[in-house]
Amino acid sequence: MTNLKKVLTLKEVSPMAHRLAALKTDLLITRAEQLRREIKQGVKKPFKEVIEVHSGDGQAMGMKAVTFIRQVMAACFYPELLHSDRLPSDVKSRAQEMLQQCGGSVGVYSDTSGLEYVQHNVARFIEERDEGVPCDPQNIFLTAGSQKAGQLLLNLLVHNSGCGSDPCGTGVLVPAPCSPWFSLALQEAGGVSLPYFLTDQGVCWELEVQELQRVIQSARGHCTPRVLFINNPGNPTGHVQSRQSIEEVIRFAASEGLYLLVDEVYQDSVFGLGRAFLSYKKVLYEMGPEFSSRVELAAIHSASKGVTGECGFRCGFIEFVNLDPQVKTLSSSYFSINSVPPMSGQLVLATALHPPKAGEPSYYTWTQVTVFLPSPLSPQESQSHLSSLSRNAALVVESLNRIPGIRVLSPQGGFFCFPRIHIPPLIVQEAETQGLSPDLFYCLRFLEEWGVAVGPGSDFGTREGSHHISCAKRVETGGKAKIEQPGNSRKITRPVRTRKSAAAAPRTPVRVSMYADWRPEAAIQSTTRKNDRKHGTKTCPGPGAP
Repeated sequence: MTNLKKVLTLKEVSPMAHRLAALKTDLLITRAEQLRREIKQGVKKPFKEVIEVHSGDGQAMGMKAVTFIRQVMAACFYPELLHSDRLPSDVKSRAQEMLQQCGGSVGVYSDTSGLEYVQHNVARFIEERDEGVPCDPQNIFLTAGSQKAGQLLLNLLVHNSGCGSDPCGTGVLVPAPCSPWFSLALQEAGGVSLPYFLTDQGVCWELEVQELQRVIQSARGHCTPRVLFINNPGNPTGHVQSRQSIEEVIRFAASEGLYLLVDEVYQDSVFGLGRAFLSYKKVLYEMGPEFSSRVELAAIHSASKGVTGECGFRCGFIEFVNLDPQVKTLSSSYFSINSVPPMSGQLVLATALHPPKAGEPSYYTWTQVTVFLPSPLSPQESQSHLSSLSRNAALVVESLNRIPGIRVLSPQGGFFCFPRIHIPPLIVQEAETQGLSPDLFYCLRFLEEWGVAVGPGSDFGTREGSHHISCAKRVETGGKAKIEQPGNSRKITRPVRTRKSAAAAPRTPVRVSMYADWRPEAAIQSTTRKNDRKHGTKTCPGPGAP
């Protein structure tokens, strides 16, 4: 038989796949998994386990699943539990209601835009959240997660260069830093990325309209700016926009004829003092008909973040505001072949958006996890989602800002912080000789010598010449940072980093130390612990850390 040539070679792979740039974090994740295998095989490392703090997957970091949601889903998956005394009555009634709405089984398909029952539940949630601003369930499209929602919206909004009404390509204004998934989705759609830099000169990150204006002016003649992407609360910056800031952005979008695409998945995770989440839709509505009748908006939310943290069920939704009726018809057909979410995910979403009410049997267990209790005297504080985030954000800021060469702004919401790190020229040079970006070099050495995986900031987009790392601050158990003085180096110990905060530790605390001084020569030469002990020196927890 004649040898057959490969049909699918790199040359034949779709140009769309070729233009997707690999994330630097992928290399980090691969190495972290290799280290885990080596530890299991008995290879000695300077740490006993690998802790990942680069991910927004709350439950992977030890976040406890909400009992009420899991009980409802257990009864939906196994209806025999409805006859058991082990489940509270409100759980049973909720599960029975859902099973009736989906035809008696969670294994069925739903309609193109999602189960009508869930759409109505989402609309009711939005009306309650926005204090009576009306929401039409027909404007709700359920998707297989928030990232899929963003991908589908970009495919609707973006024209490739040389086709459609945008001969130079569709420009999309993207915050920098910004979650990497959106940049990849934009590459896939063939759009032109127009980064606008968030300001980091104050106490927390901020969005400034002057920067948006700069980007628009510089983009004209190169592409057609059409979409403004907003991340509020910010990821990984943790900033939360004020009403004034949102109004300024809406006015800017209206004046420039931009479509507003808003990712609001961290809306349930706002903890900053004096900060509260305001949806773009609510602010738009309250600005009056001049704006509310003509500014086009698509807002994204999901069951993956906030109190729920159910990333694996893959369900989110889009709410369209002022969508053209013909586009709405087209969207229904387009979504039907791309993103009908699993029924189980839709039911998780509906359950999470409408928790138990006061007086119902499950109300107490729900509030143990979800109520923000700022008083340190409260016995529920350590179990509170927002209390944990608030406490640990303060701990991260205080601890890291004590270390020379590291500066972190106070996050007001979300799961992440985005510290800026000073990387000396010798380290930058060494990274370049290895074909690595300086921040990835830093993260890889941090992983090799401390067993902790933080994310390289360049995946999120940073200003030229600045270096950042991204790390999640999700912690359930508390503890106070303390400062010790070992030898000539200050050390900050954090007894709070557990499986609850990072990724894979038992419930006993894992001690992580941060040393003040970073000796570049030690970083390059990988000074050993033995030499450090011999000379009484210590190095920073980056390249060359002991």
